[in-house]
Amino acid sequence: MKILHTSDWHLGRTLHGVDLHDAQRTFVDHLVQLVQQHDVAAVLVAGDVYDRAIPAVETVRLFSDALRRLSEHTTVVVTPGNHDSAARVGFGAEVMRDSVRILAEIDALDRPVVLHDGTSEIAVFGLPYLDPDAARPRLAGPDGTLPARSHEAVLTAAMDRVRAASDGRRCVVVAHAFVVGAEASDSERDLSVGGVQAVPSGVFDGVDYVALGHLHGPQVVPVPGSTTTARYSGSPLAYSFSEKDHVKSVALVDVTADQPVAVELLPLPVPRPLSEISGSVEHLLSGATDAVVDHWLKVVVTDASLSTDSRAAVHARFGHLLQLVHEPLGLPSRVAAPVVTDGMSPAEVTADFVEFVTARPAADDEIAVARAAYETVRSTQVGA
Repeated sequence: MKILHTSDWHLGRTLHGVDLHDAQRTFVDHLVQLVQQHDVAAVLVAGDVYDRAIPAVETVRLFSDALRRLSEHTTVVVTPGNHDSAARVGFGAEVMRDSVRILAEIDALDRPVVLHDGTSEIAVFGLPYLDPDAARPRLAGPDGTLPARSHEAVLTAAMDRVRAASDGRRCVVVAHAFVVGAEASDSERDLSVGGVQAVPSGVFDGVDYVALGHLHGPQVVPVPGSTTTARYSGSPLAYSFSEKDHVKSVALVDVTADQPVAVELLPLPVPRPLSEISGSVEHLLSGATDAVVDHWLKVVVTDASLSTDSRAAVHARFGHLLQLVHEPLGLPSRVAAPVVTDGMSPAEVTADFVEFVTARPAADDEIAVARAAYETVRSTQVGA
């Protein structure tokens, strides 16, 4: 039986101010095609469907359309992540069609969605993002003992319930967590509120496949001494420049009776590549950067100074420039900025600042401009 593991759609997210709804629609289109092409029994979404707890109307419509289209061909199983509001993602779950299953309730995490293919069945358990403070009272032991105040403790308690309910069936767990040893990127939100953020992979021992969400890079998570296969599918799009080298994909997981779990990564369309380039303004404006002109770009200018005209020329050349950074070559590493004291004049403060950001002493004309600006402001205030 084949399932598609996805996560971290982050519908409604922007990339340095660029609206990504169209790129996310392209992903949904492609996902529908994959479901039909591979005769998929279920699509799993391991959290962070939305990028924020209260998504925009256009974003909700996009998710609603995705559920409608996917559920015409397969079962869709969704769990909330740390970006989502579990109450909002789970709204109406009880009245949705059987092919749309939103597993947002902690109290029901031991009630699986059971998939059948005529000869075998798979129990799919959904673990919504478990904030320790909110989850502990609802995961108390039979004697009322609460789990410790950490992600590891609440996930352990949740998995104990899952294993008890597995009933000898092949099991898949959909979970949103930061597992020890996995590699993060810049665009994931920290999970440390409420206790230690990372959990050991051994927490998930005893099931066949763990469909993880939260980290945006596709990667395997070893579970030592276990036959459990665990992995992150990663996000469908790059949401920061730290993800520019990721090969975005979804995981096609084959769970067959009496056979090890097999996983194939299916690459996803790239709406526009992300690249990072650096160099002098002369280099950036030359033919050496022709290959990335149409990419979403982070550009690092290494000249000693960056004038307004040079900045404008860089923006004009790269129509999809998202981030322009000035990092002069030879700038020494500093632990902290210069200290400003009460006895320093505005000219001295300006000189220290210029030297700090350019790694060279401030020129006389720069100090003169700063002094003139200060005197103009001061005379205006006195006159008022």
